[in-house]
Amino acid sequence: MGESNRYYVVTKKAVPEVLLRVVEAKRLLESQKVLTVQEATDAVGISRSSFYKYKDDILPFYDNAKGKTVTFVTIMDDERGLLSDLLRIVAVYKANILTIHQSIPVNGVATLTLSVEVRSDTGDISAMVEEMEAMNGIHSVKIIARE
Repeated sequence: MGESNRYYVVTKKAVPEVLLRVVEAKRLLESQKVLTVQEATDAVGISRSSFYKYKDDILPFYDNAKGKTVTFVTIMDDERGLLSDLLRIVAVYKANILTIHQSIPVNGVATLTLSVEVRSDTGDISAMVEEMEAMNGIHSVKIIARE
C-alpha cells in the first residue's frame, strides 16, 4: 500500500489546527451557510490554498454508511453494571453489536473489545465514543479498526 493510501484514526487533539479549519470550511459549504470557498476560508481563518491542499485528505469520523464495522478497545474498571451501562450507550446510538469480548479483570481493570455495525439509523459514532469516555470507570476508548 502506497503512502498516499494509508489511513489513520486519530483523536481531535492530535490533528493540526489547519486541518480542523478545513473540515469546518467544508461543513460551511455543505450546509450552504456560505456560497464560495473564499467565504468559507475567510470565515474559518485559513487561506484558499490551504483549503484546496487538504480538502480531500481529511474527513470527520461520522460516516454512517450502512454496513460499516467499527471496532473499539475499552479499558474499564471491574465494576458491577459498568458493562451494561456502556452497552446501553451503544443501544441508544442504534449501533448493532457484532462481537464482544471482555478479558478477565487484572487488578480491577478489564479490557473490552467491541465490534459494532454502523447502520443507516446509527447516531454519530464520535459522539458515542465521547459519551463512553465520559463514564465513571472507563479509562479509555480507542477505535482500532473501521471497515
